[in-house]
Amino acid sequence: MHTFHLPAGADRAEIYTELLATAQALVEGEPDLVANLANLAACLKQLPGVSWAGFYRQVGDDLVLGPFQGKLACTRIGPGKGVCGAAAARREALVVPAVDAFPGHIACDADSRSEVVVPIVRGERLLGVIDLDSDRPANFDDRDAEHLTRLAALVAGLAWPA
Repeated sequence: MHTFHLPAGADRAEIYTELLATAQALVEGEPDLVANLANLAACLKQLPGVSWAGFYRQVGDDLVLGPFQGKLACTRIGPGKGVCGAAAARREALVVPAVDAFPGHIACDADSRSEVVVPIVRGERLLGVIDLDSDRPANFDDRDAEHLTRLAALVAGLAWPA
């Protein structure tokens, strides 16, 4: 089994290089989506400043909670609701440095201060989103979104239900 090791003093680029290599190794040869998303959530939770990391799956019109690491989470998010719903509707990554300033933010965790959400898309089909929260303001930036978009492409290639 591959382990996820964050080198001391590593910058974000080095951290994400290790994350993507670990993600690829973890999912290689494993056909079970839940197992893969669970392991990937565990890796994402180790990123600097992350207080919650997980996946929401597109089920019908809603985003439904998938594997995650952190405090209890909202189970179902309606179309276009909150940061997750907005990222899903726009089919683009959203970086929110101050969640309290985001119109319609859903406060699943009252301690959350910043968030990044990246849609998982295969072709024209929205499969879900990657969602990371932090209890630190402005913990995420466009570099995080860029690297997480690469992870989302890997996740989109997994065996999702029809």
